[in-house]
Amino acid sequence: MDSKGVTLNACGIAELAAAVETLSASVLHGSLNRFSDADVVELMQRLETCKRQLSALDSRLIIEACNRSLPASSGAKDVVPFLRQTLGLSRYDASVRVKITRQCGEFFEPTGHLRPAALEKTAEAYETGDISRDHVRNIIDVMNHLPTDIPTETRAEAEDILVGHSRIGWPDDLPKIGRDILARVDPDGKVVSDADRRRRRGLILGRPGVDGMSWIEGWITPELRALLDAVFAKLARPGMCNIDDADSVAATVKIVDSKVLEAAARRDRRDAGQRAHDALFALLQPGVDPAKLGSHRGLPVQAILTMSVADLERGAGVATTASGGHVSINEALKMAEGTRPVLAVLDANGLPLYLGRCERLATPAQRLALIARDKGCTRPGCDAPASMCAVHHITDWATGGPTDLTNLTLACDHCHALVNDSAEGWRTVVMGKDSPYRGRTGWIAPKRLDPTGIPRVNDRHHVGQWVAAAIDFSCRRWGSRAA
Repeated sequence: MDSKGVTLNACGIAELAAAVETLSASVLHGSLNRFSDADVVELMQRLETCKRQLSALDSRLIIEACNRSLPASSGAKDVVPFLRQTLGLSRYDASVRVKITRQCGEFFEPTGHLRPAALEKTAEAYETGDISRDHVRNIIDVMNHLPTDIPTETRAEAEDILVGHSRIGWPDDLPKIGRDILARVDPDGKVVSDADRRRRRGLILGRPGVDGMSWIEGWITPELRALLDAVFAKLARPGMCNIDDADSVAATVKIVDSKVLEAAARRDRRDAGQRAHDALFALLQPGVDPAKLGSHRGLPVQAILTMSVADLERGAGVATTASGGHVSINEALKMAEGTRPVLAVLDANGLPLYLGRCERLATPAQRLALIARDKGCTRPGCDAPASMCAVHHITDWATGGPTDLTNLTLACDHCHALVNDSAEGWRTVVMGKDSPYRGRTGWIAPKRLDPTGIPRVNDRHHVGQWVAAAIDFSCRRWGSRAA
C-alpha cells in the first residue's frame, strides 16, 4: 500500500507499463488525419499532462531505490551513477532528477513518520501535471537563492508566486521572477550584491586556433548588458552591419531608410550570434562614436531604465531595461547620472511620473512612455522586449484612431503583422474601466484559436509589479504578527 492508498503489485506495474506502451504506439504509428486542428492541440496538451505526471513518479522511484540500497548493491555507490547506468541518462539529467527528488520527494523519518516535501506546493503541482520538470528545476534554483533568515511566511509566498506563474507561464520566465523576488526579500544585498556581481565580472579571449578564430567567454554586469543590448537592438538587426553584404546598412547611418533595411534583411542569412559579432565589429571600427549611432525605432540608441516610485523611495528592487534585463536600483541611478541612459519612474498604477531623457521630441517622448508602461510586446504570451517593438495604433489610424498614448501600444514586428480584419486576424482593444487591467491593451484571438473572443492581456513583462505587491504584503503581514 503506498502513501496515496493505492495497492501496487507486480501485475499492476506490468499492466501500467503495457498501457503506456500501447498509448505511445497508437499515437506514434496511428493516423491523425481524421482529427481536427482543435483535436490535435487537445491531444498534445493532454499527453503533455500525462508525461509530466509520469516524470513526477521519478522522485518516488528514486526514494524507493535508495530505501532498498539499490545504488550501493549495484556497485554504483551513489544515486546519480546508479541512474546513469540503469537508465542510460546523461549526468545532467540524472543530477536534475536527484535535485528534484530532494526538494519534492516525501521521505520517511527515522521514527517512521513520512516527512512532507520541502517544496510541498511545487511537488503537488508537479504530481498533477500542472507544471513541467523545467518549471520545477527553475523553482528550486530560485528558492535555493533566497536568504535563509527570511520569515517562513515570506518564503511560502515566494513559492506560491513561482508555482502560480508556472501553472500559466513558461519556465524561461522564472529566473526573471526570481530576480524580482530576491531584490525585495534581500534589499540590502546580503545574498547577491552589486559588489558580488562586480567581483564576478570578466571576459577572457582564448588563444587563436589554427584557423585564426578565438573563443570568448566570461560574465558581464547588468549595466554592461543594458548598454550592449541598446547597441545590439539597432546594429544586430537583420540587414545591419552584415560583413558578407556590401550593400548592408552600415553602423554610421544615423537614420535608416526602412525600405533599404527591409531589402538588406531579406538577403540576410546570418544567425543571431553572427549578427551580434558583426555588430560589435562595426561598433569598434575607427570613426564610429557610440554616442552618435543615430536612432532605433524613433529613439536615440541608449539604455532605457524603468523603475517604480515605491522601489525608488525604498532604495530596493530592480529597474527594468527596454531589452528585458534587470539592473539594481542603485546602479540604475548611477547610470542615469550620465547623458545617455534614460530613466523612467512609474507610479503605483504603472503610469509614468518622470521621464529623464536627452531630448524632448513629441514622438520619442510617446515611445518612452510606452516603453515605461508596456515594457514589451503586449500580445499575450509574447516575450519580445520593448527594444524589438514598434508602436501600434489600437484603433487603426486609418479608421480615425488618434495618435495618443491611450490609443498606442507596443507590438513586435511578428505580432504587429497578425493584426488585420480577416477571419485569421487578431484585434486589439483598450480594456475597459470594469476590467482589472483597465487601460491596458487587450488582444482578441481569431475564433479558430479562441471561440470565446475574450480580450486578454500580456502579463509576461509585468511580473515585477505583482511580485512586489505579494512579497511586500507578506512581509507586512509577518511584521504585524511579530509585533
